[in-house]
Amino acid sequence: MIVANNYYIQPLQVPIAADLGISESLAAIAAALTQAGYALGLLLILPLGDLMDKRRMLTVLLLLAATMMLAFSMTTSGAALLPLAAAIGISSIVPQILPPAAVQILPPDQRGAAVGRILGGLLLGIILSRFVGGIVGGTLGWRWLYAIAAATMIALLILLRRTLPPLPPSYQGSYAALIRSLGPLVQRHAKLRSLSLIAAAQFAAFSLFWSRLVFLIADQGLDSPAIYAGWFAPIGAVGVIAAQFTGRPQRRIAAHRIVALGGALMAAGFATMTLAPLHLLWLVPAIMLLDLGMQTSHVASMAQILGMEPAAGSRLNTIYMSSRFAGGFVGTLIGALLWPLGGWMAVCTAGVALGATSILLAHAGQGLPAPRQSCD
Repeated sequence: MIVANNYYIQPLQVPIAADLGISESLAAIAAALTQAGYALGLLLILPLGDLMDKRRMLTVLLLLAATMMLAFSMTTSGAALLPLAAAIGISSIVPQILPPAAVQILPPDQRGAAVGRILGGLLLGIILSRFVGGIVGGTLGWRWLYAIAAATMIALLILLRRTLPPLPPSYQGSYAALIRSLGPLVQRHAKLRSLSLIAAAQFAAFSLFWSRLVFLIADQGLDSPAIYAGWFAPIGAVGVIAAQFTGRPQRRIAAHRIVALGGALMAAGFATMTLAPLHLLWLVPAIMLLDLGMQTSHVASMAQILGMEPAAGSRLNTIYMSSRFAGGFVGTLIGALLWPLGGWMAVCTAGVALGATSILLAHAGQGLPAPRQSCD
């Protein structure tokens, strides 16, 4: 539910632009800024999960999220829309605190399955955000949607405060030293660098599609494109199933092959999407392939990364997820730039190219050395 804050805007760009009297391009930039804010929050705030009690972090971030969502629902200008969108992205990093917490608590043989379940919940939140954003936002209006989401953040805060145990820090030192330690982690783990680049390419493709879907539907002459876009979102639930499956130990399949398979599925999904202007039902198998491919690769990558140095789990997650959502920001911007130039076919071509790029990166990284443990 928390990660959904980052995605409500995607099916609602058209009605938000109309209500505020701004261009659809500016609304698309606001959608991109939620991704940029998320990446910034991952880079600068998530590492604190190694330095302070994670329960306390969750409290502060949920209060910030509720405040920003309420302010967004009340905004009346495009100028205020952009910084609020970025702030919503920053405050939405709450779910990323959970995988390192699971690794901190659980024994090694249970971590992969636990990460798979958590990431499955994250994907479900992304799926529901587009469904709820399209259906509820298209019916009640986008302002009511954001106001309801703000109240939901308060309810979640109360629930987490009552159920989550204290999660003490695993790093001793200053915040500045914590941030400086990110560089040595990147240098030490070649596999981390490879998987982060792959994640950036794949999430760029993922965001490219979902940020442009509502515009494809609008071009078909259908009324309330946000509602139609919302109905397509649950199709991606197959990715939740993938999260459960690929989070289990995969001793017979090399990790780089799983990651490359994810890229191939995503490229196939974009190739299928080229038929969508003929009939929107072609989006059904395309979305299944896209979400399945991304989540298959993502879960396999996370299981590797979080096992590198459990004591540095939040920082490893910071590096990987910052790269991933920086890719999402770039993908959303690519969509906004390509749409006026080549429309849907340009978007699909870029998506295939990004999927193919991730396959090449996966195979190039297969011979990289295993992570070296450190006590940093």
